[in-house]
Amino acid sequence: MKVIRPNCRAQFTAADYEFISSVLPSRDGSSPRLIRLVEDRESLDILLDQPLLFRAVLELRSCLRVSLHFYFFVLVRHALLREDVQDRDVADYVAEVLAEFSMLQRLRNPNPKDDRHLDYMHEMLEALERMEEEERFAMQTHIGNYALFLSGIFPGHLQRRVERRAAPGFRFYEELGASHFRMAGHHYIARRMDMVSIFMTLGQAFHITRLALNHLSEKLVFLETDRAVRDLFLELEKPE
Repeated sequence: MKVIRPNCRAQFTAADYEFISSVLPSRDGSSPRLIRLVEDRESLDILLDQPLLFRAVLELRSCLRVSLHFYFFVLVRHALLREDVQDRDVADYVAEVLAEFSMLQRLRNPNPKDDRHLDYMHEMLEALERMEEEERFAMQTHIGNYALFLSGIFPGHLQRRVERRAAPGFRFYEELGASHFRMAGHHYIARRMDMVSIFMTLGQAFHITRLALNHLSEKLVFLETDRAVRDLFLELEKPE
């Protein structure tokens, strides 16, 4: 069972680095050398925090010139900075969740080798009770990720379910997501993966992370183009 890791920055493409160079000229007026961006992680992180780059990414429409990993990282990083969440690895992790969950199959099941779909939170919680060790840890992280993705990126969908079907609202998803991130953070596998700090931060700052994603939800290009994701949530509108 796959556990999402904070590796968006490790998956930037040549087009991403070229985009940075085109947007952010060096002090001498020339573009930053691509090889320096690739090799110097500290310099790259400084450039990724530049407001000018954030604005340039926001202006991208429909057909992206950059990878989803780059696109989500820049948007999430700046959204979290507004909420004073400074840890880059947390931004990297949340951005990777968005990139992974933009794929329908990954959203519906944390195990890419399993054809079964888990569309509802109660199905995930029931599955969790039957799991142990690594599978249990992976499902804990998936529940946290799913709660954050749904309440952060699709607040309108969540609100409609509350109004039409008396479904659980934001508080339910925040408490459930935060508690499962904290449980994941206490798991020995989180220590082995060096992800304790990420899960504990998300457990403590779930609310403000959710609000940061709400702020971004109207600006994300993939929501305009990914019909599969929209169709899934139309399906979830139907009575169970």
